[in-house]
Formats: sequence, structure tokens, C-alpha cells
Amino acid sequence: MRCCLQLRTIILPVVSYGCENWSLTLREERRLWVFENRVPRRIFGPKRNEVTGEWRKLHDEELNDLYCSPNITRVIKSRRMRWAGHVTRMGERRDAYRFLVGKPEGKRPLGRPRHRWDDNIKMNLQEVGWGGGMDWIDLADDRGRWRSLVKAIVILRIP
Repeated sequence: MRCCLQLRTIILPVVSYGCENWSLTLREERRLWVFENRVPRRIFGPKRNEVTGEWRKLHDEELNDLYCSPNITRVIKSRRMRWAGHVTRMGERRDAYRFLVGKPEGKRPLGRPRHRWDDNIKMNLQEVGWGGGMDWIDLADDRGRWRSLVKAIVILRIP
């Protein structure tokens, strides 16, 4: 129980500090998943087999039984969605809103465009089954509907 408390109160806030502004790639999501499994495995330590007396690492299912916390990528996605809704309701005169809807000027670099924050919001909405023809910024103005989408991301079973 003490280990779960340490993970939730110390490690998760440190790892997810400022995550509302992150633009996660698949590689970064995998690294977070590995970190999320490594920390409880270190805290809970190896398990000793009572029959043979040998030590072994805990399996993922055993870790989930010991440490039942939402997946860190789902927490990051829900916080990003919550922040996106907050920014869209701020108003046009606020800097955060202007950064959200603004288009940068100048030439783009060669190669594939980088993964943008806005793209992550759209992907998160697709994961919960929102494929509406409505722009997500207009959708965020409806607080109740937006809040239900944010909650759906937390309980989503796919990381």
C-alpha cells in the first residue's frame, strides 16, 4: 500500500509535470510505458517461488494486481484534453488561445512535418470514437460533452 502511495504522490506528478503541452510520439509513449512498468517492479522487488526457492521478476499481471493505477499515457492524454478544452474557452485575446489557433509564418523545413499538439488532440478524439464533422475547438465549447470525452480517454483500455 505504501508503494502505491509513493507512486501516485511522488513519481507520477514528477514524470507528468507539464504534460498538457507535450506532443507525444509513439516512441515516447513506449518509453513512458516501459518506465511505468520498471518503477513498480523495482519498488515491489522480485518474487520468490515458494516451491523451488528461486527468485524471479514480477509479471505484468502481478504488477497490475499490486499497483492498480491508470496508465500514464492515458493520464497524459486526459490532462492534455482537459487543457485543450480550457484553452479553447479562454477567448481570442489570450495568448494561449492565439498559439492554439495561430498559423506560423515562414518556410517549413524539408522532410515530414513534425507531430503537432493539435494532431494529438485529434488522434485522442478518434480513439474514443469521435469522428464528427464538427471541429474539435467548437466541440470543446460544450463543457459537458467535452468532459465526457475526457473521462472516456481515462477509462479507455487502449494506451
